[in-house]
Amino acid sequence: MKEPDHPLIVLVGPTASGKTSLAIHLAEEFNGEIVSCDSVAVYREMEIGTAKPSQEERALVLHHMIDIAWPDEPCTAGDYSRQAREALSGITGRGRLPIVAGGTGLYLRSLIDGLFPSPPTHPDRRERLRTLATTRGAVYLHRMLTRLDRVAAEAIHVNDVPKVIRAIEVSLAASQPLTKQWEKGRDKLTGYRILRLGLNPPRTRLYERINQRAAAMFDRGLIEETARLIERYGDDCRPLTSLGYAEASAVIRNEFTREEAVAQAQQGHRNYAKRQLTWFRREPDMHWLPGCGGDDDVLQQARELVVQHLNGK
Repeated sequence: MKEPDHPLIVLVGPTASGKTSLAIHLAEEFNGEIVSCDSVAVYREMEIGTAKPSQEERALVLHHMIDIAWPDEPCTAGDYSRQAREALSGITGRGRLPIVAGGTGLYLRSLIDGLFPSPPTHPDRRERLRTLATTRGAVYLHRMLTRLDRVAAEAIHVNDVPKVIRAIEVSLAASQPLTKQWEKGRDKLTGYRILRLGLNPPRTRLYERINQRAAAMFDRGLIEETARLIERYGDDCRPLTSLGYAEASAVIRNEFTREEAVAQAQQGHRNYAKRQLTWFRREPDMHWLPGCGGDDDVLQQARELVVQHLNGK
């Protein structure tokens, strides 16, 4: 006789929409543990620019998939998927409710839908793409990916050159867009009934929160944190190309003033939020909550949906 599927909550939304707050509320109320789904929060020593849950928040609820790699170690979607699935198994084995919360669509897809068999690498092609990134710039390379696979381009930030190169390389190697390859031969997550919750605040309010958060990161010492990371891991360390760190690095190189960096980071995060919403709107069976994670009405809606889900409705 088949074992019953375990309930699993997936909470997504754009940056600064309050995912952490809502996830913690739900975890406290429903005996849960949180599995972070963030491609930068996986790295140790990167605190300010990642908006990780605070130490106080992590003391309230057990969090997984945070601080699992050093900044100079690769952590691919496949690495994330394997370790996150182990975390899910451990949570359900303890009789607790797993809550996957985050905004990295590619990592979430790899966790739930699995990965496709990757075509062989072509070192010469990869080196040519790296040269293009150096000579023509990250924007040029990202436009190339857009022509090959618009969906993948929407999911990968223009400054994340290694991921852009890999997506182009895989698309060219298989003569098929990367996102088309995701649809075949994948090892899908089984054994879970999934409730998908999505935060969707009004655009004006979301942008205000994004602007405040980006400015606060610089006030809290993002430039100084970035300088320490560069000193330890070098200025070509891949996670330092992520939003916030890239702009702080430009200040250190005297390419931006602090004020210019803050404005650039705010714009970058607003653009990223648009891409996140575009990505998550493609997810099936999403229950959209029209507000931020700390709103009373959003919390009440989420509670009701979780109760129904736990009761098998």
